[in-house]
Amino acid sequence: MKQNVGGTDKLIRILLSMVIMGAGFYIPSWWGLLGLIPLLTAIGAWCPLYALTGMSTCKADNCDG
Repeated sequence: MKQNVGGTDKLIRILLSMVIMGAGFYIPSWWGLLGLIPLLTAIGAWCPLYALTGMSTCKADNCDG
């Protein structure tokens, strides 16, 4: 699978996931589990929505695949 999530995008996704999961923990709700989506896309460096639209925030010299 070709990576399509770059470094800055990964950082934003990780921070966003921490905020979502933290809110789900603070306000006891299962909605905090939605924070796993940006976390997993950051760890895997692949976003299915980017793949569908042909987008990529990954620089060409730093992408694997």
